[in-house]
Amino acid sequence: MQLLALALYHQDNRKTPRVLRFRPGRLNILTGESETGKSGVLAIIDFCLGRRKPGLPDNPIDRTVGWYALLVEFRDGRRMILARPRSAGESTNEAFVCSGDGNLGLPRADELIVNSNAAALRGEVSTHLGIEDFRFQPAVGAARYSFDVSVAQAALFCFQNQDEIAASHTLFHRQTEDGIEQAIKDTLPYFLGAAGPDQALRQHRLGEARREVRTAQRKLDAALRQREVLDTNGIALLRLAQSEGLLSDVPTAPDADTVQALLRKAITVPPLAPISSDIGDRRQELNEERRTLRAQLQEFDAALATVDRWQRRSFDFIGELHFQVDRLKTLDLLGPERDHDNDVCPMCTQPLEHPDPSARDIARLTDRLSKELEQAAGVQPVRQEHRRALQAQRDNLAERLKSNGLLLKELMASDENMARLQEQHLRAAHLQGRIAQSLAHDRPPTDNIGQLRNSLASVQEVVSVLEEHTANDDVPAETERRLADIAADMTPWARRLMLGQSTAPNEAGISFNSLKVVIRRPEGRLAQERVGSAKNYIGYHLVAHLALHTYLRRHNRPVPSFLALDQPTQAFFPSKPRDASAVPDADWSTVTEYFRLLHDVTELNEGKLQIIVCDHVNLPDGWFQDAVIGNWRPTDDGTRDALIPTDWLA
Repeated sequence: MQLLALALYHQDNRKTPRVLRFRPGRLNILTGESETGKSGVLAIIDFCLGRRKPGLPDNPIDRTVGWYALLVEFRDGRRMILARPRSAGESTNEAFVCSGDGNLGLPRADELIVNSNAAALRGEVSTHLGIEDFRFQPAVGAARYSFDVSVAQAALFCFQNQDEIAASHTLFHRQTEDGIEQAIKDTLPYFLGAAGPDQALRQHRLGEARREVRTAQRKLDAALRQREVLDTNGIALLRLAQSEGLLSDVPTAPDADTVQALLRKAITVPPLAPISSDIGDRRQELNEERRTLRAQLQEFDAALATVDRWQRRSFDFIGELHFQVDRLKTLDLLGPERDHDNDVCPMCTQPLEHPDPSARDIARLTDRLSKELEQAAGVQPVRQEHRRALQAQRDNLAERLKSNGLLLKELMASDENMARLQEQHLRAAHLQGRIAQSLAHDRPPTDNIGQLRNSLASVQEVVSVLEEHTANDDVPAETERRLADIAADMTPWARRLMLGQSTAPNEAGISFNSLKVVIRRPEGRLAQERVGSAKNYIGYHLVAHLALHTYLRRHNRPVPSFLALDQPTQAFFPSKPRDASAVPDADWSTVTEYFRLLHDVTELNEGKLQIIVCDHVNLPDGWFQDAVIGNWRPTDDGTRDALIPTDWLA
């Protein structure tokens, strides 16, 4: 596919379209001063090939243009019109597509209507280019999306914008944008012919099969780990069941099947019968009896204390009576004094205010006290007998209380034993529940492991078969071999331009891994960014793309047959020169050689390669002037041609 014409249609359909015509199979040079719109030409061509974002300057193009149209021609002579309306925002998906024979020309402004979209446009162009219909599948596990191989990727090899052709770290168009570098790596082998849809499909199937192997291996490993965990948990449950009396004679190292069988047996063991007893009632009766006995014992203790108190008082009273009686009995020793007048003091014979008792009265008192003493002595044995009776009853109560205490102690011991039995019953029931839950939720993976092993072996066999089929599909090696063929042209052309590090035995080439130019030297490889100077960066970009397109044309690969370059001589002139032809101190011999190489490469490809160059340079050489398709400089009448006509800006 080569370009025949580029047309810009004014928003006002009454104005004449701005048409820039190209010559296929030749060098096309668009020269002129700065700010005439030369760099916009490449962006418009790229947009017409299906880009959603036009990337065009806001003024004056965006203020005046309504449609962009590109007329292209394919190898078979078929033509297509690829037109895009001006984007109202940052992007647009609308398009106009028209196909025809060799008589198809640019449409009229009123014929441009939206009849397609960008994706369909790319699809039709891809079909005419001969790009096979297949979807690129990223490697399994890659954080990228699959995509349809189309002219969208092929066009990346056809443009070198002003900032790209002088880049030190990149080689291809839009390489610095997200995902573009990887897209180039993904599709370059196909466009070079090192891989096709069949290889891509086989590689994708192999990648899927390997993913299935990894998945099957993970499942098998997980099942084995699960079985190991189940075995460990099962053995632990077996030991607990043995300790709780649910099982006996558990093997020291049982296998998985034995573990499962024993666990099932453990849950079939009937639980211990609940222990029913009237211990609580009996304990209550004993406690009631104990309280009664203690109350009665306290009553007997009080009665004994009272008897003892009476006994002590009786002893004291009797002792006092004996003392008084004995003292009074001394009156029996009196003689005639017994009849002494008790109204007179026997010592002084004086009358007494209160007469003393007579001896006869004292004798009578003594007799009465003696009788009372005899009576008191008679009561003493009765009281002692009563105390002995009370003490016997009290001792009986104490013995009954002691027996009650022993019974309560025995009852408490029995109660503790019953609690231990009840606790054991609960532990056994809880353990049976755990075992049942384990058997219900943790299915023994023995059978499943066998299935997983079979599945793994099956997918491994598929991988082996696919690896045999793809053994000859060494895409990286084949890509490197074809890049070596490209390097065979790059090296002499780099020496022709006298680029840095190009002298023998050094060789220039393209690195597939880094997508950069590399210089292969005896002492080691030199990366593109280390060759130094803008002249070398631009020179190596030129020879790399010229050699790449020469290879593509030589092998009829489905990449558009044009190379569009913007400002390839910028390294030799100041920034934005008004007219490079007026710069006196430029290295004109080197500039001439750059363009001469472009001219010679188009001649070498015998009409199969079209090169479009936008630059400030306007060399006087006849071959250069024959290649000029536009000279956007002031004319003798003061007017100046440009991408946007002067009358459009009025």
